[in-house]
Amino acid sequence: MMDRQSKKPKSRVVKINSQRTWDFFITQANNQACPVMVHFTAAWCVPSVAMNPFFEELALSYKDILFLSVDVDDVKEAASKMEITAMPTFLLMRQGTQVDKLVGANPDEIKKMIDAFTPQFRSSKISI
Repeated sequence: MMDRQSKKPKSRVVKINSQRTWDFFITQANNQACPVMVHFTAAWCVPSVAMNPFFEELALSYKDILFLSVDVDDVKEAASKMEITAMPTFLLMRQGTQVDKLVGANPDEIKKMIDAFTPQFRSSKISI
C-alpha cells in the first residue's frame, strides 16, 4: 500500500495571519461570489488543532469554496467582528455575511452544514 504522506497534496486552506490578509481574501471571495468556510482556531486549543487535518480534507473535496484558517490570537479583530467566543468555531459565509455557524469539533455536523448550503458540490470523498 502506498504511503499517503509521500503524495500529500498542496494545502487549499489559507492561513490568515493578519486583519489585512482577512480583508483581502474576504473581498476576493465576495468579488467572485465564492462561499467561504472559516475555521477559527487557537494554537493552545487541542480540539481546534485536532480539526486541522479534517479541515484540509474538506478543502480538497469542496473546491468551489474558499477555506480559511484564522488563529484568534493573531487576528483578534476578525474574530471579534464575527463574534467568535469559543474554539473551534466554523463559519460559513457568502458575500461577507455569515450563513451558518458551528461551535465545537464535530466533523459530521460541519460536513452537513456545507452539504446543506452547497448541494451541487456534495462530495463523498471525505472519510470521517
